[in-house]
Amino acid sequence: MKEICIQYHKTKIGELILGSFADKVCLLDFNHRKMRKAVDHRIKKGLNADFIEKDSNIIQKTRIELDEYIQGNRREFDVPIQMVGSDFQKSVWNTLLKVPYGTTSTYLQLAKDINNKTATRAVAGANGANAIAIIIPCHRIIGSNGELVGYAGGLTIKKRLLTLEQKKDYYTQIQLPI
Repeated sequence: MKEICIQYHKTKIGELILGSFADKVCLLDFNHRKMRKAVDHRIKKGLNADFIEKDSNIIQKTRIELDEYIQGNRREFDVPIQMVGSDFQKSVWNTLLKVPYGTTSTYLQLAKDINNKTATRAVAGANGANAIAIIIPCHRIIGSNGELVGYAGGLTIKKRLLTLEQKKDYYTQIQLPI
């Protein structure tokens, strides 16, 4: 049986579970989310592999990049990812990757972006099934009315991530004389 290396990582936004397979991140999720068993089962089945608690170079690099992001020192991730899901889910997750740091979008806009404007509920479901949180920025998706809706880490964490991304760099706030 193939192995998915997993490690737990405590951060300011909660305990995360990180997983790597074939030198790619396949899991970065909130350890105590409601869908934990379903997400883990999908990943194990999709990769035909089992979890083993063991560190890997890619998990180490992910921890560093994640900590830099949470400290406000990183906007994009460089670690390679391995999405595990249906073709529809992957299309939604690939579209999520295009939502820029510091901005938000809606489920309806995501549905339009994948050329299926009637699939808003399915898009919301795919968003909720995302197993690579933060790197695939599902936290940037809000309701059409501007309300914060659904997040595996909880709405408090979603708000903290969006607030973190809204902060301007110190140097861009300084007006230098000409």
